[in-house]
Amino acid sequence: MEKELLRLEGMLEYERQYASASWICGIDEAGRGPLAGPVVAGAVILPRDCKILYLNDSKKLSEKRREELFLEIQEKAEAWSVGIVGPERIDEINILQATYEAMRQAVGKLPMEPQVLLNDAVLIPGLSMEQVKIIHGDAKSLSIAAASVMAKVTRDHMMQEYDVMFPEYGFAKNKGYGTAVHIQALKDFGPCPIHRRSFIGHFVEEKQD
Repeated sequence: MEKELLRLEGMLEYERQYASASWICGIDEAGRGPLAGPVVAGAVILPRDCKILYLNDSKKLSEKRREELFLEIQEKAEAWSVGIVGPERIDEINILQATYEAMRQAVGKLPMEPQVLLNDAVLIPGLSMEQVKIIHGDAKSLSIAAASVMAKVTRDHMMQEYDVMFPEYGFAKNKGYGTAVHIQALKDFGPCPIHRRSFIGHFVEEKQD
């Protein structure tokens, strides 16, 4: 427990560095790499010196732990929101621009305007507040780690719902990523409405009318 508390203390370095700001918001995304489904951005404002045990980069957490933290963050955060951009928009403007769009959505849906954004590895165009780009930020900032969990779990829940609608592709397990089972299903059945056409050209040929 003491080791975990020390780790969490280290993850508050950036929040304390910008403590003069009224609201500090962590930003992260989930779903840049999959072949199907949306990209989801999380925005989380935590109370000062907030401690949420075991909070870390969502990719380093078990699904059970992420689900527990998803609920705890909702209870403890001053505010949180998610932005969601679907596959058609991703195909239209590319995944990077779609990620920025989801992040702007998430910030815009907060009930208050943050003065500082702590971002995982990006600077978001079109926002006026101060932004701090932190490489591997989801492992270095508690606010970004919280945003990472909110984005990841929100997206996972969406992919579980899509699995019911399109059961051939195994979305509940692969979350839209290009696993061998998913790619084989793409070859067998072709794309479904949530596939990113700009991502799947290597695996399937669109049928011409």
